[in-house]
Amino acid sequence: MKLGIVGLPNVGKSTLFNSLTNAGALAANYPFATIDPNVGVVAVPDERIKKLGELYNTKKVTPATIEFVDIAGLVKGASKGEGLGNQFLANIRECDAIVHVVRCFEDTNVVHVDGSVDPVRDIETINLELIFADLEVLERRIAKTTKTARMDKEAAKELDLLNKIKSVLENDKLVKDMEDLTDDERALLNTYDLLTSKPVIFAANVKDEDLADDGASNQYVQAVREWASKNNSEVFAISAQIESEIAELDDEEKKEFLADLGLTKSGLDKLIEASYRTLGLMSFLTAGEDECRAWTIKVGTKAPQAAGKIHTDFERGFIKAEVINYQDLLNEGSLSNAREKGLVRMEGKEYVVQDGDVILFRFNV
Repeated sequence: MKLGIVGLPNVGKSTLFNSLTNAGALAANYPFATIDPNVGVVAVPDERIKKLGELYNTKKVTPATIEFVDIAGLVKGASKGEGLGNQFLANIRECDAIVHVVRCFEDTNVVHVDGSVDPVRDIETINLELIFADLEVLERRIAKTTKTARMDKEAAKELDLLNKIKSVLENDKLVKDMEDLTDDERALLNTYDLLTSKPVIFAANVKDEDLADDGASNQYVQAVREWASKNNSEVFAISAQIESEIAELDDEEKKEFLADLGLTKSGLDKLIEASYRTLGLMSFLTAGEDECRAWTIKVGTKAPQAAGKIHTDFERGFIKAEVINYQDLLNEGSLSNAREKGLVRMEGKEYVVQDGDVILFRFNV
């Protein structure tokens, strides 16, 4: 999974990126502190593979990962060359979703690029820049497709789709909210990597005192939630400052620190959960003495395709899958005990993998 982080300058975007990834991106109280796209890979916290690792006394525990891409703060006119953000919009075109960091705190020591805190205005500013950037891509594509559309039926169909998308963008709407598309049109649309076609998760950056009630008493967070509910997006409250402090702690210290604040989850935990829900993802597990590992797949994936995540040969030569629920395996203490109790199932090609399944694939190529 790859997430692109966007936002205006000075909303806490790079501070958040640093704390999530410990990648050391420059964070400073002035616009354009981030002048290169920063990339960091984060392990997805998952207690299940840790416990499986202990059960199997495994040599290696490999979690699922998320790649974060942080780009320079966008400002009005970014798509036309204002500021530096426009140079890096291409870096998030390949991302699966966009994390939009929105400033929901007052602080006279941290300047706001537009002079005041207004998260809905900020959201609309960023959306317009993404729309303008996508229109540029579409116009180039339309010019190219128009040349072949007269002689090619498929090109003509594509041209119709491109014009339909262009009309949506010109009305300041996001492509992700388009509903009147056929399966073929949606498949073609997905090849364009349009920024406004990606799901968006809003990270409402608040002061630490607003975290305990998840921003419920913060008027700015409430404004973001109202906007997001109308636009089919998730919102979670986060304190970039708190996350930067948590990033320096080990797991036990982290739990104590969060407990002192009345919290059970870090911002990273919240973001990962929101990302999995938004993208319809889950994890299945493999376990053994050599390695215990989590694998990220789409909800609804069938066993052969899940096997293909490990290796294409596994999917090509799929025979069956030995499946047991993670908790059942832990409760029984070993796979052999679980087999004796009939808890290990043999599943075929039509089996839909469930979150937390521990699977051994049988294949032949």
